[in-house]
Amino acid sequence: MPNAIPLASWLETLETEYLSSFIPEGGASVKFAVTPEELKADLFTAMRERCSEGSYCLIELNAGEMRAHMPQDIFFSMARQIDWRLLARRVVLRLAVNQNFQVESVRPESPGDIFEAIAKANGIAPQSVLMELRPEIEHNVPRNLRMARDFRVAMTLLCRDSAEYTVQPILDWLTGNNTRVSSVRPFSIYTSINRTTARHFIESALFWVQFAGYSGTAILLDNARVTLARNPRDGLRYYTRAMAVEHYELLREFVDGVDKLANTLLVVVTSEDFLDEDSSNRSRGYGIYSALRTRVMDDVRDRNLANPIASLVRLA
Repeated sequence: MPNAIPLASWLETLETEYLSSFIPEGGASVKFAVTPEELKADLFTAMRERCSEGSYCLIELNAGEMRAHMPQDIFFSMARQIDWRLLARRVVLRLAVNQNFQVESVRPESPGDIFEAIAKANGIAPQSVLMELRPEIEHNVPRNLRMARDFRVAMTLLCRDSAEYTVQPILDWLTGNNTRVSSVRPFSIYTSINRTTARHFIESALFWVQFAGYSGTAILLDNARVTLARNPRDGLRYYTRAMAVEHYELLREFVDGVDKLANTLLVVVTSEDFLDEDSSNRSRGYGIYSALRTRVMDDVRDRNLANPIASLVRLA
């Protein structure tokens, strides 16, 4: 592969230039990694290790298993990998620290009511904790304009209440297990998560992850399936030319709106077919959607020097 960068070298660049500083400090970046099939497992394993060590929320998406051209499916696939209860408990503990509660002995992963755990750690009644923290929750969650309105409502409910009968409809709505708005309308949630609204929910979720105390979010999107021009008929998803164009448009929107992706590294793990500049119906490369191609082509066309921090790299 011409101008390829060794996988280990590129991972080191991601660590030093992005994961250790730029992303935790509020930055965001979208990378395209042309990866041979035999290196994918190593790439994903290495990223899992780095994200675990760096306190990142890692999301793994595969275009062969989901509709990668539909933004709502991107969100639902993300949402199914996020422990929403854990994030809410982490936020409550963060707000408790702001109110000078002692929470060193309280683990967000532990089962049970988080307010009772805080109360026990401080030797006071749970109602006292609720009274102290309710204004903090109201100020920091439902009024935080970095998140979509109905997402804020959902996160506020998760922070306030851990009862199964209360939060399960919220979780089903977030994960796409029940997309009917009627199921969450009793909680004053009125928005469907669909093609039009999904981007706002994706951006909200990414903000919420870092607000809960993580360094940020790393998303690995394997889109090699989109680049297949011929249907292998193996039971996985196949993308028509129109679907591939929609997928590339979605990626272009992420690139253009990168400043809205709070503390996020999005790595599109793709194949050599992605670089096909043919614009005919026979191709599924980025040549069929010039708006995306022009955003990465300058980095790709350098035949003499492989730049490890380029938008698009070839790995070997």
